[in-house]
Amino acid sequence: MSGARFRDLLAAEWMKLWSLRSTPWAFGVGAFAVLAVNLNATFADYRNYPHYAQGIRDLFVPIWAMRDAFTLGGAMVYMLAAGSIGALVIVGEYGTGQIRTTFAAVPDRRAVTAAKTLVLTGVMLVYGILVAAVSFAATQAVLSGRDAGMSIDYPGAPAAVAASALLAPVCALVGFGLGALLRHTATTIVTVTGVLLLLPALVDDRSRWSATFLHALPQGAWRRLTQVGDSPVPVEYPWTAGGAWTVYAAWSLGAAAVALIAVNRRDV
Repeated sequence: MSGARFRDLLAAEWMKLWSLRSTPWAFGVGAFAVLAVNLNATFADYRNYPHYAQGIRDLFVPIWAMRDAFTLGGAMVYMLAAGSIGALVIVGEYGTGQIRTTFAAVPDRRAVTAAKTLVLTGVMLVYGILVAAVSFAATQAVLSGRDAGMSIDYPGAPAAVAASALLAPVCALVGFGLGALLRHTATTIVTVTGVLLLLPALVDDRSRWSATFLHALPQGAWRRLTQVGDSPVPVEYPWTAGGAWTVYAAWSLGAAAVALIAVNRRDV
């Protein structure tokens, strides 16, 4: 396939993504919900900060300040929104039957899937950067009223913001891969929810095997990468930052590979 043809595919996938009525709503509602959850936790800490014990104040920056910027609740909403958008990119076409028209016009299924993957990854990367940057800036601006905010140049802060930004395309690709495999909206969304949200809740880090399994999930990797400073509670089975970045890469590449294989080998 020529470069010009593939550029046409990218343009077509871009238009199809934004032609879905659910797309702008998913982006807007997802971002609003994430910021609302994070700011709610931040304002609670802002109000209660004068009453905290000195030990908590000493550890507030960076541990608690970073947790306000990227709360677990906000991350769960964020992951579900990104995974759902990724799933809808592919299952939407299968649900309407438009995928038949697409493959009739472009028989090279791998090229179509690659174009979908690149457009989805690019859009979700920009989305992730915006949400993560705004969340960090807004929460730290609030906390600065108590002299408890962090600047972006604080050691470890750039990596934490980057990890939160990249969580969006990672989860979107997971949803995309599952959507290509399952091809049913409800089933895919339930599976995405199970993989991204429920599995981490069912395991803990009390044993080496369960800790390794937890660290190997996107949520576990994100939690490791957003840890800044030394926690007062020792971690029995710690995970390295390099290992967490590897988990991000493995899930992204694995999901893209699943999508390419599923679309190319299965009938429409």
